[in-house]
Amino acid sequence: MANEDKDPLAEIRQRIDEIDKSIQQLVSERASCAAQVAKIKQQQGETGHFYRPEREAQVLRTVMKRNAGPLSDESIAGIFREIMAACLAHEKPLKVAFLGPEGTYTHAAVIKHFGGYIEPQPVDSFEEVFRIVEADGANFGVVPVENSSAGVINHTLDLFMNSPLRISGEVALRIRHNLISTVASLEAIERVYAHQQSLSQCNRWLDKHLPDAERIAMSSNAQAVLHASNNDGAASIGSIMAAERYGVPVLVSDIEDEPDNTTRFVVIGHHKTPPSGDDRTSLLVFVHNKPGSLFDLLKPLAERNISMSNIESRPSRRGVWDYVFFIDIDGHRDDALVKEAIAEIEKASVMITILGSYPKAVL
Repeated sequence: MANEDKDPLAEIRQRIDEIDKSIQQLVSERASCAAQVAKIKQQQGETGHFYRPEREAQVLRTVMKRNAGPLSDESIAGIFREIMAACLAHEKPLKVAFLGPEGTYTHAAVIKHFGGYIEPQPVDSFEEVFRIVEADGANFGVVPVENSSAGVINHTLDLFMNSPLRISGEVALRIRHNLISTVASLEAIERVYAHQQSLSQCNRWLDKHLPDAERIAMSSNAQAVLHASNNDGAASIGSIMAAERYGVPVLVSDIEDEPDNTTRFVVIGHHKTPPSGDDRTSLLVFVHNKPGSLFDLLKPLAERNISMSNIESRPSRRGVWDYVFFIDIDGHRDDALVKEAIAEIEKASVMITILGSYPKAVL
């Protein structure tokens, strides 16, 4: 009878408590090991931060590879990312700059890549992100480079042409636009505030549901949420993160025109990143506008079976009708075939800059 009277929930909860105790002990042990790593690096002369993007990418890939459920790969990787972030912040929190205010999609990309244990540095423009990182006011910056529905962000690409910063990582963020407002119904909305790209990515939905509402571009979606929350008859487009941060209700969820709308962000800083085992290399190649110039750039890649994931041309601003190509290829600059291809591209171009070799987005 005694066994029959036992509460099965109590037994499970007791087991959970035991597991939690073990997890806590192991996390503390991991943090102590991370502190020892930082101490050794300091003794070897390293200063500044101890963040290593290639090491974190390797850890997260291993975690997902051995995951047997029931949690998803994304969930289990997210847990380990936060553990690593907490261990790193215990030694010295990273300062990360992004387009502010807090609650922008770029801020969400920062959290997805670095975890929550950072010192956020929200700034007013992409130019300021580059400037503050160049001046060592932040360890890293995060900026968008392309969107799956709207294409490349030319403004960001242009900033790389005059910057010494390098790319050390990338983040792919699924963009879910939400109509955020304090008004009671769609009929009461007279104006919609958002970043210009977000307005364009919700164009069809706005045409159908708010055809008479004025559309007003803002510097960021988080700024739009703040502005609209203080104006009668106003709504904004933004993230759940912004709505929660500023205490403004979501009126309609997922109003983006493309259901798989995704933005790719890159992490910028001063440091080169060693190979992680699954990398991407971004190049900035200046060429004269003459027949065969693009073929000469692509031929070394094709001959070595190196995949090119992106190519975009922009006026070089260094000569009339001269162009610069932004090229993303698979592999690391230290890989033998990639190194050979880059050497040949250099011969066929006016100038080439390796913007960075870095781990591909893990999640």
